[in-house]
Amino acid sequence: MVAGLAGVLLIFMGLSPIYSCKKKVIPPDDDSIDIVKDKTDVVCWLTTSDKSYLLEKPNAKLLFGTTPNQYPTIEVDTTTSYQTIDGFGFTLTGGSAWLINQMAVSSRDQLIRELFSNDSTSIGISYLRISIGASDLDAEVFSYDDLPAGQTDTLLTHFSLAKDATDLIPVLKQVLVNNPNINILGSPWSAPAWMKSNKSTRGGRLLPEFYDTYARYLVRYIRGMQFEGIQIDAITIQNEPLNPNNQPSMEMSSAEQAAFIKNNLGPALKKAGLTTKIILYDHNCDHPEYPINILNDAGARPFIDGSAFHLYGGDISALTQVHNAYPDKNVYFTEQWVGGPGNFPQDLRWHVKNLIIGATRNWSKNVLEWNLASDPEYNPHTDGGCTSCLGALTISSIVMRNVAYYIIAHASKFVPAGSVRIASNFTSDLQNVAFMTPSGKKVLIVLNDGASRQSFNIKFKGKTVTPGLDSGAVATYLW
Repeated sequence: MVAGLAGVLLIFMGLSPIYSCKKKVIPPDDDSIDIVKDKTDVVCWLTTSDKSYLLEKPNAKLLFGTTPNQYPTIEVDTTTSYQTIDGFGFTLTGGSAWLINQMAVSSRDQLIRELFSNDSTSIGISYLRISIGASDLDAEVFSYDDLPAGQTDTLLTHFSLAKDATDLIPVLKQVLVNNPNINILGSPWSAPAWMKSNKSTRGGRLLPEFYDTYARYLVRYIRGMQFEGIQIDAITIQNEPLNPNNQPSMEMSSAEQAAFIKNNLGPALKKAGLTTKIILYDHNCDHPEYPINILNDAGARPFIDGSAFHLYGGDISALTQVHNAYPDKNVYFTEQWVGGPGNFPQDLRWHVKNLIIGATRNWSKNVLEWNLASDPEYNPHTDGGCTSCLGALTISSIVMRNVAYYIIAHASKFVPAGSVRIASNFTSDLQNVAFMTPSGKKVLIVLNDGASRQSFNIKFKGKTVTPGLDSGAVATYLW
């Protein structure tokens, strides 16, 4: 576990007007330091591009004052608020669950506490995405009702969650022990092959004659997970409905999705008395017209909670475009991978800028990175699935924490579900976003997106503190 997560508080004297997030060696004979009384108004947690800090508290004393200076200012304003946050986290793929479940019991318990509990040593993951059936990061392709070629099962007599019972469900149950209120989103990569136009797990379309069967299939899934004590907060209709090339995968147009929701899935959930949210799209930001077309359908719209996005194409501002078209519907950010072996400085900068800051400043209620865990060879995955998806964790004989771990932790540890995004201004190259937690704490996440070190002010209610950040560094400030 990183030193910052051990909760060690390091304190130093503020001898200059700029209190930077940099290590400072305190001479052992400096008797002017009062370890008890030397407090800080603002706590800083830092990750640097050179990894000299990895979600750690530096030796920084940040006190609010009124002395003016020439540095750029980020002003935080709690009187202007935006969306409520549902959480930050990852996709717990079937492969991730398998790797975690293979660990020794004590190591597994410790890791799950580190990831999901609400204590000070945890990074506080509050939102998970799981696959409905196999994703491409399972060891094999499966649905919950697989049949020999030529057979169908419209009564779903062969439906079974047995494939999830070995690893995914046990890991989720342990997650829930540590965080009973975690939000869980389910996403299908494909319907069972026998329901599809090409009778294959890859590509093809859901045949209209099986719309009703597939709606009941999803209801059976939600109820089956409920029986296991796992509440599915929301489902998307189809992971990447414009991508037929993954394994598994399924194409679905916006017109098909609208018809399925209004005529089948929406009524089926209502009839079953289920409150699971329906979320549209679940694909890239380059086609905001896809969810808007569905929301334009007056028959489908009442059943819909919102729309979900990835950022393998387009611009993150597409979330605001969809929000502005239908402000009463939510937007979510549900997937972004890190390609192995990764580039820590570049990945840290890009993901924090576009997702942690960019997605939330464009109304997203959550931010989810892709797979939680992989092994050193990026396994497991299906034949035809992603062969270089770097997990937030690399699990082998040891657990390595990779860049996505720190990207998410800079938000998840400090911005719990129920927090609200509040106003903060951009200045210079200091990308940022601010939140207020349910307990009233203010949280400001700042990325120095410039080429050199930058000192700056954080202003709140007329007073300022003046930290500094190296190029590419990310800091979370709390007060």
